[in-house]
Amino acid sequence: MSKISPCLWFDGNAEEAAQLYTSLFPNSRIDKVTRSPADNPSTPRGAVLTVDFTLDGQRFIGLNGGPAHPFTEAISFSIDCEDQAEVDRYWDALIEDGGAPDQCGWLKDRFGVSWQVVPRILPELLQSSDPEVAARTMEAMLQMIKLDVDKLREAAQGVRA
Repeated sequence: MSKISPCLWFDGNAEEAAQLYTSLFPNSRIDKVTRSPADNPSTPRGAVLTVDFTLDGQRFIGLNGGPAHPFTEAISFSIDCEDQAEVDRYWDALIEDGGAPDQCGWLKDRFGVSWQVVPRILPELLQSSDPEVAARTMEAMLQMIKLDVDKLREAAQGVRA
């Protein structure tokens, strides 16, 4: 068990977010829901205060802290995807119901949390010993919203669209 657990500040929907995230990732679960023992500035007595959950072995805490501190892209979670099917599955699920796509494989889910949905081949191509392969891959990635494995491979090989 890790000594460090990221704590995510939600505006009243930590449990809903934890339910979505644990439904998407393997080896995931909601571990504990703690209700506020008394009224406080962000949570009335009896409402969900925190949700402890595990995503594929990594522990998280969701805190219903109120609207004072919304999420920004300064913190994001990167998902290592084996193939295009996995990219598509995570991408579609995370932008569903109000999420928003962004450049280069980034998106915000409906809670405002930023994610990078990255096919495993991308870092391999970007770290190629051939600088031209890396450059072509980077140029292709910079033109994409959701990352496309076939187009990344074609760019790496020098195939023009």
